[in-house]
Amino acid sequence: MAKLAPVHWKTFEKFLFYVGCEFKRQKGDHRIYWSPGLKRPVVVPTDTQVPIFVIRSNLRTLGMSPQQYLEILERL
Repeated sequence: MAKLAPVHWKTFEKFLFYVGCEFKRQKGDHRIYWSPGLKRPVVVPTDTQVPIFVIRSNLRTLGMSPQQYLEILERL
């Protein structure tokens, strides 16, 4: 079983588009994504690598498990 690992922010953006999120705006180096049904936006820093704690937090916002995330990443 694969473990969560830091990924490039563009890879994480592809994942967000795949699950139905839309890019709304950017403030500084943070990109904001939104999807109907979310209670708060998904925020992704445009650093080279998105840290694991940011990935976990955004997965909780999306209501997804790490396993579902990893399965989707394999398809991309």
